[in-house]
Amino acid sequence: MDEIVRSANSADVDQLSRLETIARAGIVGVRGGDLRLQECEPVVDWPMLLDDDDTVVLAGTIDDHVVAFLVLVMDVRRDRGFVSHVYVEVEARELGLGDAMVERAIEAVHVAGLSGIESVALPGDRETKNLFERAGMTARKLTVYKSLRTGTFDEPQE
Repeated sequence: MDEIVRSANSADVDQLSRLETIARAGIVGVRGGDLRLQECEPVVDWPMLLDDDDTVVLAGTIDDHVVAFLVLVMDVRRDRGFVSHVYVEVEARELGLGDAMVERAIEAVHVAGLSGIESVALPGDRETKNLFERAGMTARKLTVYKSLRTGTFDEPQE
C-alpha cells in the first residue's frame, strides 16, 4: 500500500466531492454538527477552489485513490491559515494521512509568512481534536450555547 499526500488536482474532483458528502453526512445530528454545517457551506465548485491562489487543497491517497482531503484557506487579513475542511475515510484512518496533511498545511502557512494556523473541532470529536493536538495545535477558545427554543437546529443531541 502506497500512502501519499499531495496537492489535489482537477482529476480528483469527483473523489473530493464524494468525500465531502460523506464528511458532511457524518456530522448531521452530532453535537454542534448542524450548526457547523450551516457555518461551513459545501464546496460547490471544486475546480474553482483548486485554482484559488488563497486556498490549498491536499489529497491523501492510497495507491492513487483519494481517501482523504484537507482545505486550507490563507487569510492574510487575519494573518493565519484556516483549515476549513479535513476528512479521512474511516477505513484509511490510523495510517498517518491526516497527520501528514496537517503538517503540509502548517508548512504552507509558514511559507506564506502567516503567523499561525487554526481550525474547528466539534465537541466530542476526539479524533479531530487529537489530530490537531498531535500537530501542536491547541484549543484557544470554547464556545458555549443554550438554546431558548425547542426543535431548533442547535438543540443539544443526547
